[in-house]
Amino acid sequence: MYSDHAPIVIDQFNGLWRNGEEDSCPPDHQPEIENFKFVGSNAIQTRDGLGIGQNISGPIGRIIRVYNFVTQDENTYLILREGGYIYHVINNGITVLGPILSIPAMTDFGFIPFAGRAYITPFTSFGVGEDRLEKGLDNEFLYVYLGTGLAARKAAGSPPTAGAITVANDGAQLSDSGDHLFGVLYETDTGFLTAPARFVLFNSNGTGFDFSVIPVSPDSFVVARRLVMTKKITNYNGDVTGYQYFFIPDGRIPNNTATVLNNITVFDADLLEDASHLIDNYAEIPAGVGLTLYHQRLCLYTTFDDISLVLVSSQGEPEAISQIDGLLIVPLDGNPVTNGFELRDVLYINKKNRTVSYVDNGDVPSSWPLTVIDQGLGCPVHGIATVVDSGSANVDYIKIATYGGIHLFNGKYIDPELSWKINDLWEEQDVTEFRRIQFVDNTVDKILYCVLPDGRLLTGNYFNGLDSRKIRWTIYRFLIRVSTVALINTKTVVIGSDGRAF
Repeated sequence: MYSDHAPIVIDQFNGLWRNGEEDSCPPDHQPEIENFKFVGSNAIQTRDGLGIGQNISGPIGRIIRVYNFVTQDENTYLILREGGYIYHVINNGITVLGPILSIPAMTDFGFIPFAGRAYITPFTSFGVGEDRLEKGLDNEFLYVYLGTGLAARKAAGSPPTAGAITVANDGAQLSDSGDHLFGVLYETDTGFLTAPARFVLFNSNGTGFDFSVIPVSPDSFVVARRLVMTKKITNYNGDVTGYQYFFIPDGRIPNNTATVLNNITVFDADLLEDASHLIDNYAEIPAGVGLTLYHQRLCLYTTFDDISLVLVSSQGEPEAISQIDGLLIVPLDGNPVTNGFELRDVLYINKKNRTVSYVDNGDVPSSWPLTVIDQGLGCPVHGIATVVDSGSANVDYIKIATYGGIHLFNGKYIDPELSWKINDLWEEQDVTEFRRIQFVDNTVDKILYCVLPDGRLLTGNYFNGLDSRKIRWTIYRFLIRVSTVALINTKTVVIGSDGRAF
């Protein structure tokens, strides 16, 4: 038998196609494909199998969230398991520390690494169906973990509350005569400085100072105390917090035991480093949904009481957040802030259907100008592609899993979306479960990994190009549903499951 049918030569396979009717699928794609990977520009093979991530006798199960935690000397990861327990896994899964934090109501957490430390904020979901939203736990806080196995503790810290500092002239050294206010504050092992307290008014006779009965903190993480004072007060009005305080240049006690510091010479002209702003800082930072960094400032968003609020720290001081001017209020629309990231010197903040931006103008965060970027597209709480250990840009783009698909973002959302070829697959997902999405970017092998709400792992290979036509999609399905994904050591994929079976 002979036929004049001309065969169709497919010299390159380009993956999954789920956009439109089945007969609209191009011949170099397939509408249903699972469990294979692309190799180089033109080859395919069966996906890799799973190895053991925890090489211990009793591995952690029912995993909800995994993050890569880069310490000072190695890649490790943090694991949240059901019940609200967070563990620290190091040494290639051989050593498991913790739980380092246990909060029964915590069903998820936000995380950011900073200077070898982990900052953790516990949150959960409230409501059901389309009214479901994520926000920080009520009466919970931002935590800091030093990476040593000791339990995480509340970030920031309370000012001295006990004792009353005593000031006397030493009769030998020199100073400016007249009334001055003096106080003391604590310095923690993360470098945080509490608000000054235990103020006392003292009239100097023009000689130096001796200090005694300096408060000692009951907290083991306090490593030093620092003394502060005002310049000469002409007419004291009794308002101890209404004056400007400065650090005394030689007024640091480098321990948490000594209660005396003598022979301090300080003139008003020596008082240069302001300490007054510390009075307005949070002693306990409320828990939020997520964390990001902008200009070396920690940004925490969506507290239990303020779903449109972003708290912004001082530069280089992630625990120093002013309750007065460290606040950004995202336009109120009844929806919570879900995510945030920095790109090209701009801070972008997402809600599920909105994206806005702020630019550091050199002044306090509350003065930063707001720009509305998009009033239709935003993303869920884990929808920013993580590069190794933080939400980050690859060259000039952020990859974002929005409610309308996976997009490239370079200051605006680029159309068509990266997931254009699989638009129907994306629309099949349950939008009320988009909190389950987690998105990471292997920039070495040029592969995106996205946990889908239905428990499968969507992968996008952009070896041949990063646009809607050249990216090649496929699905990984396992015997159990995927709940979380992370990257360690640049490109090693860590997959976790909460135990739900297909």
